[in-house]
Amino acid sequence: MPLGDLLIDYRYADPGNGEVTSYRRDLNLMEGTSSVAYHVNGTRYERVSYASYPDEVLVTEITADQPGSISFKARLKRGDNRYLDRIERIDDCTLGAFGQCGGEGGSAFAIGLRAVIHGGSCKVIGEFLVVEGADSATLLLSAGTTFRQAEPRMYVIERLDKATTGGDLLTRHVADFRNLADRVQLQLGDANDGKETLPTDERLKEVQDGNSDTGLIALYYQYGRYLLISSSRPGSLPANLQGIWNEHMLPPWDSKYTININTQMNYWGAESGNLAECHQPLFDLLERMREPGRITAARMYGASGFVAHHNTDIWADTAPQDHYVPATYWPMGAAWLSLHLWEHFEYSQDRRFLTQAYPTLKEAAAFFNDFLTETGDGQLVTNPSVSPENTYILPSGESGVLCMGPSMDSQILYELFGACIQAACVLGVDDEEQVKWRSLRERLPEPEIGSHGGIQEWLHDYEEAEPGHRHISHLFALHPGKRFTVQETPEWAQAARITLERRLASGGGHTGWSRAWIINFWARLEDGEQALTNVVSLLAHSTLPNLLDNHPPFQIDGNFGGSAGISEMLLQSHAGCVHLLPALPSTWCEGRVTGLRARGGYVVDLHWQEGKLLQADIQATREGEIRIRMDDKHQRDRLVLYSLDNEENERPLNYDVTDHGYIYWHTVVGGCYSLRAE
Repeated sequence: MPLGDLLIDYRYADPGNGEVTSYRRDLNLMEGTSSVAYHVNGTRYERVSYASYPDEVLVTEITADQPGSISFKARLKRGDNRYLDRIERIDDCTLGAFGQCGGEGGSAFAIGLRAVIHGGSCKVIGEFLVVEGADSATLLLSAGTTFRQAEPRMYVIERLDKATTGGDLLTRHVADFRNLADRVQLQLGDANDGKETLPTDERLKEVQDGNSDTGLIALYYQYGRYLLISSSRPGSLPANLQGIWNEHMLPPWDSKYTININTQMNYWGAESGNLAECHQPLFDLLERMREPGRITAARMYGASGFVAHHNTDIWADTAPQDHYVPATYWPMGAAWLSLHLWEHFEYSQDRRFLTQAYPTLKEAAAFFNDFLTETGDGQLVTNPSVSPENTYILPSGESGVLCMGPSMDSQILYELFGACIQAACVLGVDDEEQVKWRSLRERLPEPEIGSHGGIQEWLHDYEEAEPGHRHISHLFALHPGKRFTVQETPEWAQAARITLERRLASGGGHTGWSRAWIINFWARLEDGEQALTNVVSLLAHSTLPNLLDNHPPFQIDGNFGGSAGISEMLLQSHAGCVHLLPALPSTWCEGRVTGLRARGGYVVDLHWQEGKLLQADIQATREGEIRIRMDDKHQRDRLVLYSLDNEENERPLNYDVTDHGYIYWHTVVGGCYSLRAE
């Protein structure tokens, strides 16, 4: 639920005819600031707003180029205010609003609004904060709930007092935000084509009309990173279906955490996009899910370990949450979420983190040791389950959703048991458990190719009621899983391609998040042209004028998934190597990206022209062998590898090229390397 609205009613001392001119709105993705500027009767007004993570306040700074020109009244509103218990004066420049969500037993909350002014006057009149004739004014808004603070009112006032005397809030905010935002820079095509001066909604309209704009795609990528920085920071809740931007008191799908893909998709770009800290709130939620998940596992299934179904919420609920059978009775939510812990380790190589995360992985796997059912031919399958949120048709013509052993479940479990085995090996523990996990994994059903030539979605080769269904669950092993690859499993990769082609031919990708998933699929199939086609389709058909994703209605996972897909087009590291420019479309013939992360503990910068690599700079955070893959079509005739001890000392290194075209060498901790076309 939204906390509420801050309404500001401006009064101009000399409005003239009241006409507003030179109106401009900006969102600075690298600084995390929103600004509005305009003129009224010759006076220029500007309003800059930001949410400060270090100071825990929302800030709006209001300025004018003429002294004494700022007068307004501000008030707090929540819905029709039946959601507020009271509004009261705290001091001459501070309003407080208080209430409780959900009645008795729900979260109590407090809001504080303070004006800090230069010149003029400030007073509280009833429910209004009134500023008259100020040279400048800063509005500070803080909030707290009993979900985190025992005394929200006290917390709010403390935050406001600290921010009031804390000096330059904007400088602190920008430094904090840029520390994350600046890590990755992306340029596609000509940065001087003039389009960056056009309003974003006009650029989007041009794409919707069939025109190309590679710069808008780069902007969209950074917008996804901006949204993650803004909605998921250590100590916060993770981003839900609407991130933090739900405006409705009764939101679509309750603005919860849908964990049969949507919540996971929100974090697909966290590691590759160099925002690993933003992943932490998801880990925190998963840890809170363990205790209720144990209860659900024991009471519903008589099983050990912990389990979660297709939805959770801030209270870490793990039981089935509704009566929508195609989604509700799916026991894989905790298993999929746990894989994010392993992914974080794969990118960071942080053994300390893995030591903390391993018990969660192990406990998620323990549930399936008890839950899996043996079939007549000795395979182990989930039962009951569903293939989210699809419907099959039996040969008799009857339809159904409940099943045993849907392909997605077996693919998730293959990844989960594999992660547990690898984690135990890294930590040198649980030899007997490793044997058990290997045995369980070997008895999972293998992916099958169905009668249409695609990957089979269910244990049996059923027809599906909606060939263009939004979920493409049976391609989990292609993405975000790692088992299907073009080089190592070409038959499965080809079947995955057929699955995608059939889905799209039947109208698939009609929701924003589904289209975003399809981008990632095509990137993993190393088909840059198809990946780009779907990036453009995401922009043209599932993106609102402010670039937020349109399910419809608004749902933020398409933004995060689309941004992650762009990363996958430029750099992949899931198949035992660092693959440079794996799905580069022909129209992205030149560009550069800095700061992308790769599994194994690497940070990679790429620069290419005419579709071929000019330079790849790689920083290593661990010692070991790195394997680089680059397709012939993106490789110039001569590549030279340099080790960079410092800017003045470069020395060429020898490297080997295997029979499969990999470049590899031994890295050292903190080593910097440059692969250059010469």
